[in-house]
Amino acid sequence: MPKRPDKNRRSNRGPKRRPGHPRFTKPQEKRAAPLPNEQEVEGMRLNKYVAHCGVCSRRQAAEYVKEGQVTVNGEKVTEPGYQVREGDKIAFRGKVIRPENKLVYLLLNKPKDYITTAKDEKGRRTVLDLVGNKVQERIFPVGRLDRATTGLLLLTNDGDLAKKLSHPSHKVKKFYQVALDKPLAAADLEKISAGLELEDGKAIVDAVGYVEGGKKHEIGIELHIGRNRIVRRIFEHLGYEVTRLDRVYYAGLTKKDLPRGRWRHLTEKEVIMLKHFT
Repeated sequence: MPKRPDKNRRSNRGPKRRPGHPRFTKPQEKRAAPLPNEQEVEGMRLNKYVAHCGVCSRRQAAEYVKEGQVTVNGEKVTEPGYQVREGDKIAFRGKVIRPENKLVYLLLNKPKDYITTAKDEKGRRTVLDLVGNKVQERIFPVGRLDRATTGLLLLTNDGDLAKKLSHPSHKVKKFYQVALDKPLAAADLEKISAGLELEDGKAIVDAVGYVEGGKKHEIGIELHIGRNRIVRRIFEHLGYEVTRLDRVYYAGLTKKDLPRGRWRHLTEKEVIMLKHFT
């Protein structure tokens, strides 16, 4: 006698489909969105293309183009707004470049006597020498710290982020600890706080004060302007010599657990902060 089906037992055949009722299918997994630099290059500005190749920031790329260091199909093009066409062969200093497929973000605690550039024509040590061959992608420093200045420096191949962090309209916060050759007078501290008029315009600071627990020749200064040697020039304008300058905070990033001369990859959370909240 055949066994009667168990009503409580679940069938592996699935529910009976009514005529005309659509069959349910397993939803397909969504593919990850392509990285920003995997987009089509057709119509892209030449300086933006160079930046996406991990050579430098978009602003610096525009300067390289104007200087004739970039060629398109073997010919020098000095207009940063040149529209790249599909199939164009772009070269920087004679070497063909292509957009990076992987975006890299490194935070470096720069020591003294290293040049903030990808390559130095005089053969001096650069910040990229500290990274060596441990990162295969072409990366470049965002902004500059002069040779004697130490502290936080971001290295990346993300041209769009570099442009954002470098542009004054985004008011990216930077905090420096400064050591002077003599105590800073209270009157001069007030002048700095009010904003000094330098040869290239007013130097506006967000905050300035004596380092807590330190002597009056140790100063903390916070600002968002990024003009060349701005911190040193502020104090030199008032007759002080900067004997030590260290950037301890940059765009929400700190030197915590990062010894001098060392670097680390940014966390995913830090990258999101820089891109969307800084």
